[in-house]
Amino acid sequence: MKIIIVGATGTMGKHLSSAFEREHEVIKAASKGTDIQVDITSTESIEAMYRQIGAFDALICTAGPTYVGPWKKMTDNEFRKGVEGKLMGQINLVLIGQHYINPKGSFSLITGALTYEPQLNFANASAANGAVEAFVRAAAIELENGIRINAVSPTVIEDSPHYFSFFPGEIPVTMQQLEYGFRKAVFGANTGQIIKPY
Repeated sequence: MKIIIVGATGTMGKHLSSAFEREHEVIKAASKGTDIQVDITSTESIEAMYRQIGAFDALICTAGPTYVGPWKKMTDNEFRKGVEGKLMGQINLVLIGQHYINPKGSFSLITGALTYEPQLNFANASAANGAVEAFVRAAAIELENGIRINAVSPTVIEDSPHYFSFFPGEIPVTMQQLEYGFRKAVFGANTGQIIKPY
């Protein structure tokens, strides 16, 4: 299977790339540091990535820039970081990618527990997550040729301890739990699902 991992240089992307490339052809894409460079806030960049890669079987996205900071100081410009990054970036990966993906392929996007349990300083991420999850459910009933779409929604992950203080009382998701959440999304039969790997 030919799998594109967008965000391959990040904490989650590195782990998933290492896990999946033992069994499949993994194409690593990120804003820098990989053979395939993509800026998910640019439709032109996404289109160029797909043209370079060609037909594929699955796309995993672990990228999704958002604004982290106090609500009181948030501005329209800062809030748009999540709208243009985590929300429209992932939506455009699907809107454009549907014309390149093989029949019965799959898209697996990233959201997070902030959708349901917001934390201080993460209002932008909570809003983007919720919108991505709504998009996944809606797209699932319209994608053709047996193409599936799901989202994986972890809590804070164990390999990002610098975020632990922002998530008091949350039990970190292990990298194995994260991996198997994406395995369920990529290789399972379901579509339109929000997979919580905890």
